[in-house]
Amino acid sequence: MITFSVLALVFGVVFLAELPDKTALAGLVLGTRYRASYVFAGIAAAFLLHVVLAVAAGSVLTLLPQRIVHAVTGVLFLGGAAMLLLKKDDGEEEIRRPEDQSFWKVAGTGFMLILVAEFGDLTQIMTANLAARYDDPLSVGLGAVLALWAVAGLGIVGGKALMRRVPLALITKVAALLMAGLGVWSLWEAVV
Repeated sequence: MITFSVLALVFGVVFLAELPDKTALAGLVLGTRYRASYVFAGIAAAFLLHVVLAVAAGSVLTLLPQRIVHAVTGVLFLGGAAMLLLKKDDGEEEIRRPEDQSFWKVAGTGFMLILVAEFGDLTQIMTANLAARYDDPLSVGLGAVLALWAVAGLGIVGGKALMRRVPLALITKVAALLMAGLGVWSLWEAVV
């Protein structure tokens, strides 16, 4: 059964944390070079794989005592908030262009780019933390994958326009604030 409140919370946190990431930029670059639907298919498949791995890891954490899980997730959320605030923009990465524009070449390029770039990324770790915290793998997984797909879609179709209207620094600060709040809440629950 899906818990809408958990799904919505996960969606919001993961969406805000992923927006300032290089994934939106990679989707934008690929989307300007290739057919958007092909790019999205590859990126969406890679994100789905990442979320499944993260939720599985988080579900294993639920086997530990609740106080330990709350303490660990609290520290990891606070670390994630610090990483967001201290992260430096490392510029645009070079993306190889497939020789042809076939679905498999373009989707494969998007898939491999995201698979490699996002493995062990902050949002994947955050998704594992949320899965451990809420012990609701379906709601957490669905919220995370929908958020990642939404960011990818925005990056592919309208990334430039969004970034002109909403400062990246503001998005990063809001995501860091949400993560810090979740971290403090988790630590509070570990102590009480």
